[in-house]
Amino acid sequence: MVDTDPITLTRFMLQEIEDEELKVDLLLIMNFISTASKGISDAIRKAGIANLYGLAGGTNVQGEDVKKLDIISNEYFINCLSYTGKVAGMVSEENDLMIPGNSDGKYIVVFDPLDGSSNIDAAVPVGSIFGVYRRLSPVGTEATAEDATQPGSKLLCAGYSMYASATMIVVSFGNGVNGF
Repeated sequence: MVDTDPITLTRFMLQEIEDEELKVDLLLIMNFISTASKGISDAIRKAGIANLYGLAGGTNVQGEDVKKLDIISNEYFINCLSYTGKVAGMVSEENDLMIPGNSDGKYIVVFDPLDGSSNIDAAVPVGSIFGVYRRLSPVGTEATAEDATQPGSKLLCAGYSMYASATMIVVSFGNGVNGF
């Protein structure tokens, strides 16, 4: 049987998030995270034929060898989140420093754009991990390291996208975990 009335991520957020301003902001941020995830999923599916497997050269902040797909995934996240206008700064495993966003943004997004990429050549599932914080520094100023180093209990939402035979996004807004 086909479900003709599915609970999508957008529909779920509209029903579950009560704070209207937060709802609108997180809808936009999550829409762009979903868009980045779709692009990454597409790149992974085409990796063999498009010569995207293998090392790109260099190491990331964790000391891991950087793969071609790491760079592509990082660019997807940065480019997509930059367009929201809501993100003051981004912290990626692939970058040494915080990536500046819109100084009027109220949120900080932290992410590992392609977790498990060292296994990508073995055709095992990999994913993207993300979290969204409300910034602590004043809006209208540059985001600070303090904004991005808050405890996990301060996350507004966190989740991951998994890329395997199907792409799935799993997210928590602080009250349970849901997959889409």
